[in-house]
Amino acid sequence: MKTSFVVHAVEGSVIIKKDINKNYKIDINVVRLASPDRLNPPKESYVVWMTADGSKAKNIGQIKTSRRLFSSILKSSLKTVSTMQPTGFFITSEDDGNIKYPNGQVVLRTQ
Repeated sequence: MKTSFVVHAVEGSVIIKKDINKNYKIDINVVRLASPDRLNPPKESYVVWMTADGSKAKNIGQIKTSRRLFSSILKSSLKTVSTMQPTGFFITSEDDGNIKYPNGQVVLRTQ
């Protein structure tokens, strides 16, 4: 994923694997993603969006930030499955995690 201009230290990766049912297993990992209430203006959540050929961006879930035991680094992850082949992902800061269309600032995007 590309470096963010909104949350400067954040880094992310996406791993996509096809399973035996021909679905796409998606594993998104992000480090150093500050809590959304620390943004300016503060937000409620981060929403992960997926794009696929010929379709609009789809909300595939919220990503939460947390600290692991014995670590000061914020780590976040989202695992999901899609029947459509993904072509891209991006994360936005939103006031509502259940929205159908992206409305907030993009904090991270795949290349």
